[in-house]
Amino acid sequence: MADSATASESPAIDHHLPSAVLATVLSHLDIRSLVFASTTCRAFRTCASQALSFLPTFHLLDFALTVDFLRPLLMDNPCLRSIWMDCSRLDDEAIKFIAKPSLNELYLVNCENLSGNILSELGTRCPDLRTLTLNSLAGCKGVPISFSDLEQFLIGCSELESLSLPELDFSVFDWPNFHHIWSLASQKLSCLEIGYIPMIMLSQILTLAVEAQNPQTRIAKAPLFPSLQKLCLSVDYITDNLVGSISEALPQLTHLDLQDAPWVDPTPLSDLTNAGLQLINRHGKLKHVSLIRSQEFMFTSFKRVSDLGLLLMAQTCSNLESISLGGFSRVTDAGFRAVIHSCSRLCKLRVSHGNQLTDLVFHDISATSLSLTHVSLKWCNLLTDMGVKRLSFNKDLNVLDLRECRLLSDEAISALSLLPKLQVLLLDGTGVTDIGLSYLGQGSSPLKSLSLRGCKRLTNSCVELLLAGEVKSSLQTLDLSKIHNLTDEAVISLARSHVKITELRLRECTHIGDSSIMALASMMVEGGTHGSSLHLLDLYECGGITPLAFRWFKKPYFPRLRSLGVTGCLNRDMVDALARSRPFLRVSCRGEELGTAVWGASSDWCRQEEDNLDELEQFLLEGEEMIEEDDDANDGDDVEFIEG
Repeated sequence: MADSATASESPAIDHHLPSAVLATVLSHLDIRSLVFASTTCRAFRTCASQALSFLPTFHLLDFALTVDFLRPLLMDNPCLRSIWMDCSRLDDEAIKFIAKPSLNELYLVNCENLSGNILSELGTRCPDLRTLTLNSLAGCKGVPISFSDLEQFLIGCSELESLSLPELDFSVFDWPNFHHIWSLASQKLSCLEIGYIPMIMLSQILTLAVEAQNPQTRIAKAPLFPSLQKLCLSVDYITDNLVGSISEALPQLTHLDLQDAPWVDPTPLSDLTNAGLQLINRHGKLKHVSLIRSQEFMFTSFKRVSDLGLLLMAQTCSNLESISLGGFSRVTDAGFRAVIHSCSRLCKLRVSHGNQLTDLVFHDISATSLSLTHVSLKWCNLLTDMGVKRLSFNKDLNVLDLRECRLLSDEAISALSLLPKLQVLLLDGTGVTDIGLSYLGQGSSPLKSLSLRGCKRLTNSCVELLLAGEVKSSLQTLDLSKIHNLTDEAVISLARSHVKITELRLRECTHIGDSSIMALASMMVEGGTHGSSLHLLDLYECGGITPLAFRWFKKPYFPRLRSLGVTGCLNRDMVDALARSRPFLRVSCRGEELGTAVWGASSDWCRQEEDNLDELEQFLLEGEEMIEEDDDANDGDDVEFIEG
């Protein structure tokens, strides 16, 4: 009784340390540490808010804050220039804290619950905004967005240089004056990335841009997109007329990324042909080209483009540094070789669904001056080990995507294991076996990310063989999803290896069960605590996991975990309780993919995750005692201190 009374009457930390001392200490921490510190007690919350009020940047993407967390952190900062944030737990109430008049850069992901009101507010309150990215804006059903929101934004942000609204369907802006409002956009706009836009709306914009270049109308009309260098968008059909219009309307263009997803087979007048590819670089400035025909709605391709089309494009695009081609089913080795041999500066090559691409494409690649760093050959089903061995003569390879190249086997992996700069390797659906992984494990490649999803010939031994060599010291991300031969034995081998892995995907491994969770939770990594290295763990549809395993997701286990994928029907009450008890842990139950994809939709071919260990987290993981909360810390809020 006496002990409990004494504990309840313990003075707050600011009774022992002056607020000035606390503020000085916290001023040396990074953003993540300050956010964690602000959840401990009232004194830390006040000092953290004061420290944040002088910082020019607020970059926090690895977990999502609520409005209650965000309000004291951003409210009083007149110096804020850049915000990067995950908005999955925010709605329009947060806009007033985000839209700072001092903002130059705003990068928000998972904006499903934010309405178009954020655009109008930015236009009203942020005249100096230079860069805006809003992923999945108004993605949830019923969240409104209107033409007036976009209009106010374009009028107000007169200094805008980059606008990215991927996944946004621009048909919601269908308005008679839609194309005219772009004449009000910033003359400095150099990058424009949008989601789907109807062909009629796009044609009207391009026509207006061409008219503005006419000497007879130039005085009456301001130029449209005079500085635009990068254009990324999705349309109904990629056609000759569209490619020619873009080339004519945008003379400064250096980066063109077009994607379509036809509902029905295009007619000759609504398709891309050899003639259209000849028009793609009318001004000779293109360095990056991406033309993708998606298979989302039906199996179709660019049936009217042959080797001649790529030959004509290669002649006019000899300065290309990256090219991405998807769905060119009639193009053979001759067409792809024309690109490789004509574009001496090419460093990024991406071909998907290259039905006629064979080993001959890389037959004499060693005789060229190419220095390829990023190569993706997904769904190139005729590629064999011999072609990959030829490709491996290119010693600068950093990222290699060979997903669904089903003829590949261990012989190809043996050649790749000797690449001195290879960091990312995707082998989903290939014929690799345990022997191939032993080559990787003993090889000299500094692999950071390896994906083996759906490699049916792998067994439990693959993990031990992979981690027996030097690759153990560099590997951070491992995807073993959909390998039905894997059992708990494989995960136990991984835990025993003490590899410092940050992302582990085991989705749809039906024999993975509770023993795997126990092993991962108890895994000791040098310099850390139990399971301390894992940031992401995907266990969706792992058939052997029971509700009993959820006890291992409580503190002190998995202290750095940020994303967890589980089956929602396992025990919904326990899943919800876990999400509530760990406010900085994102629990996904609907089968969505976790984390950032390796291959982006545009120029971001590969995005590596940085080491997110911050100063405060390191302090805690080294075993120091946590600061106790004072009784009035959270005014009744039941918030845990740290999950880092």
